[in-house]
Amino acid sequence: MSTPSTTTTSSASAPLGLGSVLVGSLPSALMTADAPARYTVEAVFTRRPQREEIAEILGDETRETLVREGYPTVELTVSDRRLEIANTTLEELRDGLGSVLAERLAAISDHAHERRDAAARRDEKTAESERERAAAVVALAASVSFGAGANVAG
Repeated sequence: MSTPSTTTTSSASAPLGLGSVLVGSLPSALMTADAPARYTVEAVFTRRPQREEIAEILGDETRETLVREGYPTVELTVSDRRLEIANTTLEELRDGLGSVLAERLAAISDHAHERRDAAARRDEKTAESERERAAAVVALAASVSFGAGANVAG
């Protein structure tokens, strides 16, 4: 018998990652003498990021990761289902930045999943406590008798 968590897969439970580069958003002068040294590359997320994931993508830990990995000038922006990676190049993404971003997104996705699981466990525990309380109230109410001489205390 399978549990609901194994039979239902929401888009939020799928790992967050990056699919492809939006080629149409790249500078038209790439690979010419007029090509910019650094530019913005837009990449498509594998699914729409959740609010908490966006906050982590734009947060201090991601910034620190980029600096630590040697990409201090790279800036990230989330726009709908796109990650805008500013101050970079396709070569830089190919040669390492892409892997750094993939690892950071996987960690962010894992953190979000852990938080959702913890919240679900708390909700289930609260619901179980409420079921137990309701059953105790029903049992106590059922123990009341309105017959003569019944329920006389002591």
